[in-house]
Amino acid sequence: MTPQTKGANTRVILALTLIHFIGDFYNAFIIPLLPLFIDKFSLTLAQAGLVTGLSRFLAFVVQPPVGYLADRHPSRFFALGGPLMVMVFIPLTGITPYFWMLVLCVCLGSIGSSMFHPTAAGMVEPYAGRHFGMAMSIFGTGGTLAFAVGPLFISWLVARYGLGATPYSMILGVGVLIFIYRAVPAPQASTLKSHGFINSIKEVFGAVWLPIVLILTVMILRAFVSQSFMTYLPVRVARLGYSLVSIGTLVSLFTIAGALSGLLAGHLSDRIGFKPVFICAHLLATPCIVAALYLPGNWIFIFWFLSGFFILATIPLGVALAQKLAPKGKSMASSLMMGLAYGTGGLLTPLAGKLADIFTIRPVVTVIAIIPVMTVVPIVYLFRKNRSTVRT
Repeated sequence: MTPQTKGANTRVILALTLIHFIGDFYNAFIIPLLPLFIDKFSLTLAQAGLVTGLSRFLAFVVQPPVGYLADRHPSRFFALGGPLMVMVFIPLTGITPYFWMLVLCVCLGSIGSSMFHPTAAGMVEPYAGRHFGMAMSIFGTGGTLAFAVGPLFISWLVARYGLGATPYSMILGVGVLIFIYRAVPAPQASTLKSHGFINSIKEVFGAVWLPIVLILTVMILRAFVSQSFMTYLPVRVARLGYSLVSIGTLVSLFTIAGALSGLLAGHLSDRIGFKPVFICAHLLATPCIVAALYLPGNWIFIFWFLSGFFILATIPLGVALAQKLAPKGKSMASSLMMGLAYGTGGLLTPLAGKLADIFTIRPVVTVIAIIPVMTVVPIVYLFRKNRSTVRT
């Protein structure tokens, strides 16, 4: 199956999007179940943050080497084996009798997630034609939509059948993986000439290290904000008396909004460029997060949706920008913006949990909500200094 030079290869883009969806569908189980794990194992907020933080740390550690290997040795192993690991180990968390076993299952599932993300993302551009921003947004929407549907499904399953029923969810992934196996092509070989991980990094990013660092900084801060929101606000609303199904609904609203905004952001970036989309989304994220924390009653549903709409809108744009800047190593570039950014943001999440144990959740997340506005500074500098390179 050959890449497209003009029109997008819809079949391949949709198949890659389905890989993203099925892997993140199971990953999405952890957040809505976190209040149940806290009760089951008598966890502190810092320990709860450790559960999510360790999984994100593994993304930090695993994705860059996987991105290098995917660029150097094209194979479907990472794209297909990764989702398989996620769909096996994450559902097992519901029947783990000990906290360390819960952490182990989450970590193994996270390793699987780290395997497919950079590989599949790196395969999008050759089949996107002239609609790279939109194609990457469709791919990103697969993951975002999974984080919307997954919490609803697992909340319903556990509310009806109990926490021990989570392994039965593996059945859903079997048919999807069979289809993916038949539809997804092998990745293309990269044009990297250097040998070795460090030399390849120098070849891919050496000439564009400053804009890559700026984008990475923005994506790390964005990841920290979204992960803090999604880790601790479900715990807060549970303590306010909301049901498990309501919590799953809130989590899904957050991520459904991100799926919609990701598509809109991709469309707009192809038409008006990346810069105005980045700035608008990050400026509007802060007031929406604050409103979600402080407004009473049904307002919480509205502003959870709007928070997700603006916080998650720029995820695919960060990946697309990095790939445009470093075309020789698309999987490596994707691994930085998806794995390294996600993992570094996750490393900071337990710190937010520790502060929340001391000061409570609302004031800590209020301070964190200011961060999206602060990221406008590096965004403006990035586009001012690299106008020709980052123009769509």
